[in-house]
This record gives sequence, C-alpha cells and structure tokens, in this order.
Amino acid sequence: MTQQKKAVALISGGLDSLLAAKVIQEQGVHVEGINFYTGFCVEGHTHAIRKKDRKKPKRNNALWVAEQLGIKLHIVDIIEDYKEVVFNPRHGYGANLNPCLDCKIFMVGKALEWMQQHGFDFIVTGEVVGQRPKSQRKDTMPVVARESGAGDLLLRPLCAKNLPETRPEREGWVNREELYGFNGRTRKPQIALARQFGFEDYAQPAGGCCFLTDAQYSVKLADLWNSRGRKSYDLDDIMLLKVGRHLRPRPHFKLIISREEGEGRFLQGYRKGFVHLTTVSHAGPLTLVDGTLCGDDLMLAARLTARYSQGRDAAQVEVEATGLDGKTQHLRVAPLPADEIPSEWLL
Repeated sequence: MTQQKKAVALISGGLDSLLAAKVIQEQGVHVEGINFYTGFCVEGHTHAIRKKDRKKPKRNNALWVAEQLGIKLHIVDIIEDYKEVVFNPRHGYGANLNPCLDCKIFMVGKALEWMQQHGFDFIVTGEVVGQRPKSQRKDTMPVVARESGAGDLLLRPLCAKNLPETRPEREGWVNREELYGFNGRTRKPQIALARQFGFEDYAQPAGGCCFLTDAQYSVKLADLWNSRGRKSYDLDDIMLLKVGRHLRPRPHFKLIISREEGEGRFLQGYRKGFVHLTTVSHAGPLTLVDGTLCGDDLMLAARLTARYSQGRDAAQVEVEATGLDGKTQHLRVAPLPADEIPSEWLL
C-alpha cells in the first residue's frame, strides 16, 4: 500500500490558510498546522483587552481553524529569531515597517526545518497571486520558494494553476485538477469556496494579521528605536505599543496613557516597572512613564494625565505619582489644555 503523504500547513487563522489546508485535506493527505508567534500578531491582543471590542470573538483564530479542520496545530515561538527579519529585511519594508517578503521567506524556511525534522513531505500555504502588493506577486512567489529553501516542495493550493507544477503535483501526491487558480485581491472566490465547504464563521478576510502593517503602530515602533538609538525590542515593548495613547512630550520620556477601563486593567500589570500616575480627585487613566524624568517633567506628566481624566475641565486635579521605589507623592495640577498639546507629541 502507498504510504499516506503528510503536509504541514502554515496556519495564520485567516480564511486563506483555512481553505488551503482543507483543499489538501480533501485529497486524502494528512495535514498538520504550524503557527509562528512573532509577538506582532493582531488577534488575541487589543480586541481581548479593550472594552469597546467586547463583541468580537475572544479566540485565537489559528487554534479555531485547527479545530474546524480537526488537525493538530503546532505553535512555535520565533520572537528572538524573528528580530533579524524586522531589523534588517533584505527585501526592504512595505508601506510601513512590515518586512512582508522577508517574513514569508523566513516562515516558509522555518516550516521546511520543521517538515524535515518530523518526516513530513511538503508545505502548504494560503498565498494567492496578486493578493498582497509585496509578498504575493507573480515575480515574488518564486523568490519565496527559492530563498526559503523549500523549492518545489512549497504548494499554494488556492493559486496553484497560475504557477508551475510542484513536486506534490508531479509525483501525484495531489491532483492538480482539484487545485485552484485564484488571483488578485478579490476574496469572492474564497468566500464561495468557504460556503462550499460549509464554513460560515471565519476571521474576516481583510487588513492583514500583523501590527507591522499598521501605520500608527509602525510610527510608535520607529519612535522606540529612535529613543534608544538602535533597533531593539523585547516582548513587553511590543505588547505595550499595542495599548494606550502614546505621547512623547520630550525626547527623554514617553507617556502611555490608558484610554478606557480594559486598557487600564492591562497596564496595571506593568505599573511596578515604571513610574506611574493616576488621578485621585476624578476618574481617570493610568499613565506609565517610559524614560527618565527630570526638572519639571513630572509636573508635565501629571498635567497630561489630568487632561485625559474626567477632570479635564476642572481648575485643578489631584494626581498621585508613584516612583520605582514604590513611594508616592500627590500633586495638584491644572489639566493641560488640548490646544497646548502639539500634534508631534502624539504617536
């Protein structure tokens, strides 16, 4: 008897990766999923924290996809290895700080390592020709296959008919006629295929799944690098960039101010590592101070904290400031008027 072939599918949690894995599964191939955790993933963070997003499903979409398919999902932490991709992408950044082409090459390369270590036969991704402006073009698809080392063991079931045959197709591991020729940015064919397979509840196919594609997030990350004089980050850094209102009133310090109750609770977990401020006389935010305060910096931080409290229109607001040593002091300050907050302070 012919031994059943095994494929490892890159599962982002989006519709395309769900469908790609399902198409191969339908051909009798044993499929397992792999999800790489970079720290920059959108899902499972801000919408799980912010009160205003409470109606959104609080789920890890990659795990949900694996459940729908009935497959194992291997979640691999690549935070440290991924830094070189973010700092020095050989193929450059996209519109923001997104190293999309280098990212795809890196992840397919990691999947290849995993495939070889675990005795699998080929790799499946949900890529579609023409869907992404940098990493999913007709001319960059071969670059991913070549530079990742995967070569013709990389199969893209949703657009395979627009690409040269891969080894799984030539060897008869899968039937090319049962693959697809999707192309372009429209998602109508994918939505129709999802309906055909009976999938109704899936992550909405729009906007990407990485904070590095977000312009505002990229500005904050670039500011972090500039303030340190080098490209560096740890997991806490990139988590904090996802939450709160960020202001840099002076080059040597930045404020992270919670915008609502959910963010305030999240930032509470970080307060012992930062000088932090809260309003006492009025309901208001928790503010973390990232940097070193000197001179009248604390007073400015207190006035900004008061500005974003319910005492913004009061003559004075009482603010409690807590140092890294746990000692507190109380300040009575006039909230800083909105017209005295330059736009360049806002990140």
